Amino acid sequence: MNEDARFEDGRDKPLNLGAQDVEDLEVLSTLIQDAVFPATEMKWLAAESRLVLLVNRFRWEDLQAAERGRRAVERVQSLLVIDNVIGVASQGIDRTDANIILSILSISFVPGKDGVGFVDLTLAGDGGVRVSVEALELTLKDVTRPYMAPSRQKPNHDV
Repeated sequence: MNEDARFEDGRDKPLNLGAQDVEDLEVLSTLIQDAVFPATEMKWLAAESRLVLLVNRFRWEDLQAAERGRRAVERVQSLLVIDNVIGVASQGIDRTDANIILSILSISFVPGKDGVGFVDLTLAGDGGVRVSVEALELTLKDVTRPYMAPSRQKPNHDV
């Protein structure tokens, strides 16, 4: 039997997902929404044409279990890797503040000319990171066990 994966199939397993087109990126963006990270955990490895972020991701895929009271809401440390990077720019981020914590709202792709495009990370507080890429290729991989979210609540966007 050949079936598509379902969202709930990933709830008790670490994520290891890739995105090579806009549809894949939409799924990845949903799963990384509200991930938080210190600005010091974002590294551009120019020699490897790669941008790497170590984020504390909210486990949206496990929210139903938490809402049923089976467990607390959780976060997990994950690596977000953007490959084929030719440049990185940011706005609205105070790079002199080593203690700044950033929060990802979404990731999107803007096609450019001659196959080049831009991966845009929209951050809370009007910040953003624009990554110039030769081709769309991202990976999101959980690298630790889930832990109880410090706030013990799901992120709230009603404010």
